[in-house]
Amino acid sequence: MTRTTGTIPFFPPDLFHEDRDTLLRLLYEIGTGREQRFILGEHTRRFETALAEGLGVADVVACASGTGALQLVLTALGIGPGDEVVVPAFGCAPPAASVLHTGAVPVFADVDPVTLTLDPADAARRVGPRTRALMPAHVFSVMADMPAFTALAAAHGLRLVEDSAVAQGASLGGRPAGTWGDAGVYSFVQVKSFGMPGEGGAVVTDDAETARRVRMLRNHGQDGRERFLHHTIGHNSRFDEIQAAFQLHRLPGLAARLARRARIAAHYTERLSGLPGITTPPPGTDGRCYYVYTLLADDRDALRDHLAAHGVATHVYYPRILPDQAAFAPAAARRAPGGRDGDDWPHARHAAARHLSLPVHHRLTDAQAEHIADTVRAHALGTR
Repeated sequence: MTRTTGTIPFFPPDLFHEDRDTLLRLLYEIGTGREQRFILGEHTRRFETALAEGLGVADVVACASGTGALQLVLTALGIGPGDEVVVPAFGCAPPAASVLHTGAVPVFADVDPVTLTLDPADAARRVGPRTRALMPAHVFSVMADMPAFTALAAAHGLRLVEDSAVAQGASLGGRPAGTWGDAGVYSFVQVKSFGMPGEGGAVVTDDAETARRVRMLRNHGQDGRERFLHHTIGHNSRFDEIQAAFQLHRLPGLAARLARRARIAAHYTERLSGLPGITTPPPGTDGRCYYVYTLLADDRDALRDHLAAHGVATHVYYPRILPDQAAFAPAAARRAPGGRDGDDWPHARHAAARHLSLPVHHRLTDAQAEHIADTVRAHALGTR
């Protein structure tokens, strides 16, 4: 087994080291600039334009966070009290929370046992007379089945909101993540694939009216032309000028960083596929977004402890499914006409008990990636 010195961090502590001088320069220039414009200025506009042009979409609206962007989208689409939105039972809280913040009800559906993303068939089973939208989320290293969700939304006249928080830079069938539905959402928080030293997110859409409403909602309901004239009840979800300038600086290097993550992930899959008690993500490159590399282990805790003992930091993201948590249990207990009693979300529960994420960031060395793979293999094969 390969040997490395020190602990291999799950996320790199020196993520922005190479850009430190640029960040300090931007902080000084914007902080001492004549305009004293720290939010929603020229840098934000340029950042939005660069993302829109790169994606080939009509508009991108930068917001204070990916979570806030989800809520802005739902509000802009008219989702509110009396409505239901189908969301994954396994995964992060923001999709379900953003639905509740609008006054609507999240309806939890199971996930696919292999991809761990929202299962289109199970989502279809939960569509009822009050369903207004679907919100599939890309998870870990795999995009959801967006062609299936596009067809499902069209068949039932539903809105489609694509939670692409972890998937910026990925594509499925040549179509970028975030561009499949009425709107998509990215997150720029530090740990994401296009993370930055702070909070931030963006709404991606081809619909001019959705973009217009999101722009108003992010800035207290103002239209950006006349201050203190409020057209609707909005939020404070405005983007930071320093972060916008910094993200513009880092945008040209995103493809290379993502390619490095993909190479490491491919190496993991090659080395770890077929091991007893281990299930790796689906192989291939289409619809892949290597935000993290997550496998399923029958004895997850033992594997995690073994990796820690050999200097490898790992992470368990979602040890309990959302319907079992105090914040969401009341919503999960509600049943719409047609009957959905007896749900226990078996694939979501299976994933929650077994998933373990390995380091896959672009600053990993080849030796570190090899050590991680060797350590997992040694545990699985009993050659510790």
